Amino acid sequence: ATMMDKMTVALIQTVQAWEDKAANFKHFEPLIREASSADLIVLPEMFSTGFSMNSAPLAEPASGETVTWLQDMSNASGSVLTGSFIAEENGQYFNRGFWVAPDALPEFYDKRHLFRMSGEHEHYSPGSAFKVFSLHTCRVCLQICYDLRFPAFSRNKKNSYDLLVFVANWPAARRTQWRALLQARAIENQCIVVGVNRVGSDGNGTQYSGDSLLVNPEGEVLIDARDHDGIFTQEIDLASIRAYRERFPAWRDQDQFSIDL
Repeated sequence: ATMMDKMTVALIQTVQAWEDKAANFKHFEPLIREASSADLIVLPEMFSTGFSMNSAPLAEPASGETVTWLQDMSNASGSVLTGSFIAEENGQYFNRGFWVAPDALPEFYDKRHLFRMSGEHEHYSPGSAFKVFSLHTCRVCLQICYDLRFPAFSRNKKNSYDLLVFVANWPAARRTQWRALLQARAIENQCIVVGVNRVGSDGNGTQYSGDSLLVNPEGEVLIDARDHDGIFTQEIDLASIRAYRERFPAWRDQDQFSIDL
């Protein structure tokens, strides 16, 4: 395997300040610096604000301070940064996943499934596209929190991606579902799955238990952050993923279907 077939992922599981971007930038900056040997650094959902329904005052365009800060941090660290923030475009608000690479134009994925149990669908518009981003030879599908419950949407059709990332603010009350579904997504899609959640409690008093995981295609948990605040790093061997798919080609028997987006 060439070095390009190996990549390192860093999961940052930590607390988030409530609706305080400056405080979150200050908190995440040293963590990103510490994780900068990784090719890909994964931050939680709405990392700069917490999971807030206060979309109008917190939203910003793609040229706003959050993406600008992320671009600066990516350029300085040499790492790709992914996670989500509150975005505004054409008068609509989105829970917007970002893919920010050094010295490159940022790319975005808008959360498709909005969490109705907290009224997210009343404060945000759903995304209308499935997105896969590239890092060296690794193809990365980015999804956000509640998307995890909808396996048809995240289906790895014809092996279109190698790594499936879920960034989340997933409450402790439903940690059992989070953990089980991350493993299921890895097994059924024959890919690496990374789920990055937060710890602590938010401005609504919701508690988060973390449980950030990195799972291999056979469903084995390689990183289990439990409720710890910190950085969790793993090297991924893409050649071994490809070899596993050849050795056990369940993907050849996939059902063919399309989703109306």
